[in-house]
Amino acid sequence: MIAALTPLFQGSLAPMADWLTLADDPRPSLSMAKYLNSEQLTDQLQRFTPQYVNADQRAVVSLWGKYHFIRLVAPTVAASLLHNWRLPVSFDEVQVIVDEDGLPTAFKLPHQGEPWSSAPSNGFTRLEALFDGHLDVLIRDLAVRYKVSPKVFWSSVGHYYEWIVEEVAKLPADAAAVTQARQLISAKNRPDGLRNPLHGCVRYRQREGEQALHRERKHCCIRYLLPDKALCSNCPHIDKPPAGYDPAGRSD
Repeated sequence: MIAALTPLFQGSLAPMADWLTLADDPRPSLSMAKYLNSEQLTDQLQRFTPQYVNADQRAVVSLWGKYHFIRLVAPTVAASLLHNWRLPVSFDEVQVIVDEDGLPTAFKLPHQGEPWSSAPSNGFTRLEALFDGHLDVLIRDLAVRYKVSPKVFWSSVGHYYEWIVEEVAKLPADAAAVTQARQLISAKNRPDGLRNPLHGCVRYRQREGEQALHRERKHCCIRYLLPDKALCSNCPHIDKPPAGYDPAGRSD
């Protein structure tokens, strides 16, 4: 818990207060390099889902990654939009506290961060430490090691990112900051001209027989490759399941 940010995490955001902590937290932690060490990561995945040791590890690491993404993305974005706060969350700055289940329970930061001295010019700059400095490095590593398309991981990031931005937009947040945050979803390219992996990460569409718009992620998280896992309710394949997919005996 970071004292300077605790007042921000109230109501539906309350659980996020425990996802970030500081270097004086006595719990053992790992640098990101050690956290992703081959033996360490294999051990974490096996503790996370011991029932899937012989299953498709692409799906296992995709599921595992979701916990890393939401527990880092949600509080970092909320702090930025609600408090104009810059957090030191780059790959080499963060330590990870790993729970008994092999999941990241909290991220240990070297200091509590600071407010922006002057407003960033766009959303990419505002969240550069999170996306360029941390998630891009992590996703490149996982994608190569497990032979999973980066878009699978980025789609999960986008799923949580779009959710937290819209949750914060309901609160007394800086409207200009929220507009900047939405740029990371609406812009096809980054300011440097490179493709934006978060573009269109979530869409809302009308489904037959439903009045409310259906929220759907851009790419599948591939968890259905595990023998007993059903398609997510927001899966892009929900109306046209992949070939060979049998929903019988599967659960959420």
